[in-house]
Amino acid sequence: MVSTVARLIMVLLVLFLCACNINPRAASCEPIDGRSLAPEDGTLMGVNLEWGRETLAEYSEKLGERPAVAVTFADFPFDEEDPDLIASAAEQVRQDGGILLLTLEPMGGLEAVTGDHAKDLAGMLADFNVNGVPVIVRFAHEMNGSWYPWGQQPAEYIAAFRRVADAVHAVAPGSAMMWAPNYAGGYPFAGGQYESVPAMPGFAALDTTGDGALTPSDDPYAPYYPGDDVVDWVGMSLYHWGNTYPWAESEMPEAGKFVDQLTGTYNGKNGDDSMLPDFYAEYAVGHGKPVAIPETASLVQADIGELRALNIKRAWWEQVFDSTVHERFPQLKMVNWFEWNKMEPEVGAPVDWTVLEDPAIRSEFTRALPNWYRFAPGPAACGEPLA
Repeated sequence: MVSTVARLIMVLLVLFLCACNINPRAASCEPIDGRSLAPEDGTLMGVNLEWGRETLAEYSEKLGERPAVAVTFADFPFDEEDPDLIASAAEQVRQDGGILLLTLEPMGGLEAVTGDHAKDLAGMLADFNVNGVPVIVRFAHEMNGSWYPWGQQPAEYIAAFRRVADAVHAVAPGSAMMWAPNYAGGYPFAGGQYESVPAMPGFAALDTTGDGALTPSDDPYAPYYPGDDVVDWVGMSLYHWGNTYPWAESEMPEAGKFVDQLTGTYNGKNGDDSMLPDFYAEYAVGHGKPVAIPETASLVQADIGELRALNIKRAWWEQVFDSTVHERFPQLKMVNWFEWNKMEPEVGAPVDWTVLEDPAIRSEFTRALPNWYRFAPGPAACGEPLA
């Protein structure tokens, strides 16, 4: 859920950030253990920042805290401008003291993800790590969907994930790998450009029931799992898009929707998803992995009025912030809010996903932040400029 406009605008920030390094003669940083980034207790609070619109420091000022995680996106293999844009984001994270969540999108297909590209990525991350910036790589997210060039190709996806993970773990030990499928309501997502059909090589692996067809009864996650040895985090984005397709209405979320979707027990206005696996039980408990919600927010069209917007957004964050979430899901170690106001093709109109843009909503949101949320500790006196 990103716009390419932000990438172009970010280029203008690079020289500025070079001049704003807080400590250009800093001491060496302590080594970072990328496989121990999850807090012992509590949940990292992060943000999907609209980088071209505001800096991480500006967002932090509005939040009243430094977010523990900042999310950025890039094509992979990298476009010409991507390394500078990533370095710019990493520099802002370095000055704030958090973690960079780097989402890599192989738009050219999985075959383009070569070992050499993986090594180049790992070398860049190693430079970030030695300068005090931990990185979590979310590689080819939503691979169980049918809308991306890497979708519904289990063998090819697993091979590419492992190729990247092996390089990252070997060269950049201050970094980690995240596996993040799409929430499986609507699986197998028929009609997408990259939908798997019986004649395709990976179909048999996806047909987990062995009945010759892909249906909601097939496991939407397990065929794509790359293995415990290369996965450090598991993640699944959970948005409130509204209650009925085509998601064009700003509607109050149903009670318990966030927890029900995380556990595969949702049965409501969006449909009956109760046949889905319990994502938390399977991958947090069963595989022993920290769980992230890499993106979350509630759909609000930009013109519905401040009070209605507040009520819808508050109803969603109250579910995410509920104290029983922390008690019931101790392995939920990261939640990243999507702070964008953007045109959504599915809606056909601008959607205001933000919680800090409007002062009244910001006041309510920041006051509601739970005490089990963990924030960035602030800049460390180490490292050199990354942009």
